[in-house]
Amino acid sequence: MPIYAYRCEECGFAKDVLQKISDPQLTDCPTCGKASFKKQLTAAGFQLKGTGWYATDFRGGTAPATGVSSGPVEGAAKADAAPAPAAPAAAAPSGNSGAD
Repeated sequence: MPIYAYRCEECGFAKDVLQKISDPQLTDCPTCGKASFKKQLTAAGFQLKGTGWYATDFRGGTAPATGVSSGPVEGAAKADAAPAPAAPAAAAPSGNSGAD
């Protein structure tokens, strides 16, 4: 059940109330009795911070498998180098096999 913050506009009395969502709003101030008890707009009680909080939680203590490597990419040095020369073509046999 959510906790709602209420404040009286007449006397300034403030109170946090545990209510169901389906419960009606409170209107009467418990201290002065006037119908000026209003629900306040408050910030959420939790924050979702960081990237991938859902992927790193509940993983059994191992590092998340993000697919991003922190080290150099394998073959990256080869990609910057000049292409390797083509392999020499195999010697083709001549048309004469010597048996006629």
